[in-house]
Amino acid sequence: MSEIASSSIAGTNSVYNYVMQSTARYLIIDAHSVIFAWPELRKLHARRSSLAREALLKQLRDYQDWTGVHVVAVFDGKGKKVEAISDPEEVQIFYSRSGQTADAIIERLASKYAKRFEITVATSDSMEAETVLACGAEWISPDGLRGLLANARGK
Repeated sequence: MSEIASSSIAGTNSVYNYVMQSTARYLIIDAHSVIFAWPELRKLHARRSSLAREALLKQLRDYQDWTGVHVVAVFDGKGKKVEAISDPEEVQIFYSRSGQTADAIIERLASKYAKRFEITVATSDSMEAETVLACGAEWISPDGLRGLLANARGK
């Protein structure tokens, strides 16, 4: 059974609806953190940021398809408002608004949902890791994420 929760992201006035299943598992990715931690994605980003973004999202889509874990990728953005891109059964993608970091969105999601759902956050930011752990979410490093994706691929 699904539960629809409205959430105001990181103090913005925009309201987004999330469909979260009561036993669902979520993997939230600090996307730019992972892109800059993985040499192959960092190299693509140096050529064109969209190449790195798409390469990461492809791996995350595959992981979601193989495991059933819901994946949320959060990018630092430049727009005037938080943008959420999501199709049913697709990786949810968020872009923060200008002046706001992806960290703020990730921390908001962790604080709001970690007590009700199994949430793991992938980031290289140690302060963000401490915050999400304090909220009750799990944390993995970008290298840990690489291993998680490789293990899922091997199943």
